[in-house]
Amino acid sequence: MKKCMIIGCGGVASVAIHKCCQNSDVFEGIMIASRTKSKCDALKEKLQPITKTVIETAQVNADNVDELIELINSYKPDVVLNLALPYQDLTIMDACLATKTHYVDTANYEPLDTAKFEYKWQWAYREKFEQAGITALLGSGFDPGVTGVFSAYAMKHQFDEINYIDILDCNGGDHGYPFATNFNPEINIREVSAKGSYIEDGKWIETEPMEIKRVYNFKGVGEKDMYLLHHEELESLALNIKGIKRIRFFMTFGQSYLTHLKCLENVGMTSIEPIMYEGKEIVPLQFLKAVLPDPASLGPRTVGKTNIGCIFRGKKDGKDKNYYLYNICDHQECYKEVGSQAISYTTGVPAMIGAMMIMTGTWNKAGVYNIEEFDPDPFMEALNKWGLPWEEDFNPVLVD
Repeated sequence: MKKCMIIGCGGVASVAIHKCCQNSDVFEGIMIASRTKSKCDALKEKLQPITKTVIETAQVNADNVDELIELINSYKPDVVLNLALPYQDLTIMDACLATKTHYVDTANYEPLDTAKFEYKWQWAYREKFEQAGITALLGSGFDPGVTGVFSAYAMKHQFDEINYIDILDCNGGDHGYPFATNFNPEINIREVSAKGSYIEDGKWIETEPMEIKRVYNFKGVGEKDMYLLHHEELESLALNIKGIKRIRFFMTFGQSYLTHLKCLENVGMTSIEPIMYEGKEIVPLQFLKAVLPDPASLGPRTVGKTNIGCIFRGKKDGKDKNYYLYNICDHQECYKEVGSQAISYTTGVPAMIGAMMIMTGTWNKAGVYNIEEFDPDPFMEALNKWGLPWEEDFNPVLVD
């Protein structure tokens, strides 16, 4: 029996679990493991009657390597799909190494005490995973994830060299709250309030948070303000895609979100520095997370669409060429299908597909790899099949 252990039971995990259950020919068994077992049990109760996949649940603290090892040894999965927090990537990788189990995640490791998104900690595991004969697939979400697969696909089929990549992440959804985040508030706010950066001529160029703004007209959504952010896949794509001169990442934000965020920053609520409050140490951002709406609760009230993709500029047969690959996803359609909004859906579906690529042996090489280092074709095919169909534009409007 082919089995997958899924660690985490938040919004993204819920989508990935729904998708594994739709794909029971591959996922014959899954174990949902989380700090809060009752969440895992509730999902099992909902899904077990409508799937052939055999669902088991367990309680686990993903910060504890020994607990993880014990659970992996008792369940013996073919792959561990890490949908916990990015702070827990390394403990889960350690447990996979100790048990010689393949590993898949959707976001790179970041330390708790600093908003630093980079791959060096996970890349340091390359030799150990090679020697253990197992695969670690890093960043199998949408961005990072599908954006890397899109880049590998463009390189394979459309270009001899790619010189410029602009990754555009547009959420045209409206949840009706004055301020809420579409995924884990702590991760979201750390990402947005950090300095921006992009890669040009092999060097990182740093910008102030939200300093660079562009306006873009997105198919299915319309005109939106978007801002340059630092994003982890820039680092790996700059190494793995031939010919890169510049690579940037833009995300859309509405004015209400930015105004609220600025106010919260100004009064210190987005800080990750601990403070003393009534004799206890608290982290302001973690307290803010506790009072904001749970992203998993946004599904029923979010309307509109997302449009996420990559604009490529490069050369084919000596001629300049532009090419845009993107996906449009509808919040309400996602909610009808799996009970979540499109932000969780666009990450959860590729997480399932990445695990499937490893479980079926379609992608099979020992070591630690970013997603664009594998053959993109089977993944692109699976995106069309499992709910994230992609579109192409051979004459896109470019970002200046």
